[in-house]
Amino acid sequence: MTTATPAPAPAEVRGTPVLEGESQWQIVWRRLRRKKLAMASLALIIVIYGAGIAAPLLAPYSYREINLDRSLEGPSAQHLLGTDRLGRDMLSRTMYSARTTLIVTTAVVLSGSLLIGNVLGLLAGYRGGWLDTLVMRVGEIFSGLPALIMLILINVSLGPRVTDAMRWIEDHTFITGLVASGFASYMLVFSTLSLFFWVGTARIIRAQVLALRETDFVLAAEAMGASPWRVITRHLLPNVSFLIILSISSTLGGIAGSEIFLTWFGVGVQPPAASFGAMLFEGSGARTFQAHPHLLLIPGTVVTMLLFAFNLLGDALNDAVRGR
Repeated sequence: MTTATPAPAPAEVRGTPVLEGESQWQIVWRRLRRKKLAMASLALIIVIYGAGIAAPLLAPYSYREINLDRSLEGPSAQHLLGTDRLGRDMLSRTMYSARTTLIVTTAVVLSGSLLIGNVLGLLAGYRGGWLDTLVMRVGEIFSGLPALIMLILINVSLGPRVTDAMRWIEDHTFITGLVASGFASYMLVFSTLSLFFWVGTARIIRAQVLALRETDFVLAAEAMGASPWRVITRHLLPNVSFLIILSISSTLGGIAGSEIFLTWFGVGVQPPAASFGAMLFEGSGARTFQAHPHLLLIPGTVVTMLLFAFNLLGDALNDAVRGR
């Protein structure tokens, strides 16, 4: 007669029980769900950006609709958040401004952090040699420059040229609305931000790849004849995926804040596109705030909540990955 062997206790990863068949991403998500501030921050980001995505359907007015007869009105039944100097509905402009921030942030993350930063970090760390030296020296040049000043200079100098180029495309092709929709300023802003937001990601990924390329499983794959592409995509990339997520979460707030600052300074997203930076600029000034506080309080409150939520979520995600 044999006795049943008791089931083994669930394994633990840095103090967190691991259920059978549970992946690392599921473990991190389970840790993250236990953090109330993280869930509240995530819900707030989803609400703000969701309102931006659904702005064409949910906004009560067009963000361009001007009504000088109702300018500078406070909150009312017709305009829940009031109107600005041109009589435009503040609620509609807030929703479309959230969409602008979402578009720019997503474009910078995809082009700068995910594409440029991760690709260059993987290649520099794995290949080494002159490629590593070149990537790191270029990164040092960009990181050594005053980022905000360079962003302002680039946008000021290239803004009119990009707009003229978009007009030329409209005149010589079937594509229309590039200038009217604000696409020209969108493209310039996210392209400029991408130049500076890839450096940190590339350095983090490179440092991890330098350690991973000497491990047994990478050396075994190379000994079996695996191509560099296969080694990078099948062995190195999955092992740095957590760092990629952490780097993205830590830069989201900075990207959104940079776009808002550039627009506030007058060199970011240009009219007629709606932006929090433009709304903050219109509501700034002591006399304006005393007479019409809603012009500054409404965009200021939304921006503060959005950036604060990004910071809280980034810290919580970092703790969840580290098993805290």
